[in-house]
Amino acid sequence: MTRILIQFGLFLALFGCQSAPDRSTDDPTPHARELVDLRDRILTYTAGLKPDAAYAPPDDTQRERVAEGVGHLLDGDTAQAERLLTPLGLKLTRLTDTESGRRYDEIAAARPGRAARWGRLYLTADSDVRWNAQVPHPVSDRDTEHLGVRLLEENPGGSLVVAGAHRRAGRGDAADVAHRKDSLFHAIVVELQKRDVPGLQLHGFGKDSDHPYEAVLSTGAARSALTEAAALADGMQADGLRVCRGWSARCPLEGTTNVQGKAAERHHATFLHVELSPDARGDGTDADAAATALSGLLTTWNSARR
Repeated sequence: MTRILIQFGLFLALFGCQSAPDRSTDDPTPHARELVDLRDRILTYTAGLKPDAAYAPPDDTQRERVAEGVGHLLDGDTAQAERLLTPLGLKLTRLTDTESGRRYDEIAAARPGRAARWGRLYLTADSDVRWNAQVPHPVSDRDTEHLGVRLLEENPGGSLVVAGAHRRAGRGDAADVAHRKDSLFHAIVVELQKRDVPGLQLHGFGKDSDHPYEAVLSTGAARSALTEAAALADGMQADGLRVCRGWSARCPLEGTTNVQGKAAERHHATFLHVELSPDARGDGTDADAAATALSGLLTTWNSARR
C-alpha cells in the first residue's frame, strides 16, 4: 500500500502544475511528460552504443539551433526551446524520477535515426542549473556513464551531457566528441560554459595502462579552478585513492587537447578533467570513494551558486 501511495504521489507531481523555483515562466513545463526510472532510461540508451555503428555529426545550423534551444530552456522559455528543437528531430520531455521524485528536462531524439546518435541532455527542473557533468565516451570509457548518472541522481542542482555514439563509431575520429567541435555534445557544453555553469568531464583509462594512480585530475587547457581541483584531490586521497595532480606534477592524460577544456579557457569557465582507473568507476570501494569525492565538489558548486 505504501508503494502505491508513493507512486500515486509521483504521478500527481508529474501532471500537476508545479514550476521550477528559478526556471519558471507562465508555462514552464514541456508538453511531453513522463514518470521514469531515470537511471534505467539513460543506461538503456548508452547500452546500445556500438563501435561499428554509423555516425554523422549535426551541421553548423543544427548545432546553433540546439545551443539556442538549450539557452531558452535554461531561461525557462520551454515553448521557444521546443520550437527550435522539434524541426531537428529532437524532443523536450519533463521527466519525474520514480526513485527520488526529482524532475528533469530531457533533450533527446524523438525517434530512432541520425539524431539519436547526437547525444542527450538532462537538466534539473527543480532549480537553476548549478553544475554540469559530462560523459564524452560512454561505453568506450567503461562505466563513466554509470558514474555520470550516479552523480546526477545523488546531487541536486545538476545537469548531465551524454554523448550519443561510441567513440569509434562512424569514420575516423568523427564521434570522439572530446576532441571535435562539430558535435552536439560540444555545442551544449559551450552553451553551459557561457552561462558560467562549472563542468566536470569524466574519462577512464584502461586496466592495462601503466599508471600508478586511481585518478588523474587536471583543468585541461583552462588552467582554472585550481582550488576546487586541489580540494577534490585531497578528498580522493583521504579515502585512499592515489591521485596525480596535473597542475603540480607531470601527469599522463591531462586533457590539454580536450576541446571543451579549450572552450572553457576562452569563456573563463570552470572545467575539471577527471581520468579514473577501472576500479575507481563503476562498483567497489574505490568507485564509492571517487563518487563521494566528486559529490563533495558538486555540493560546493551547488552551494556557491545559490
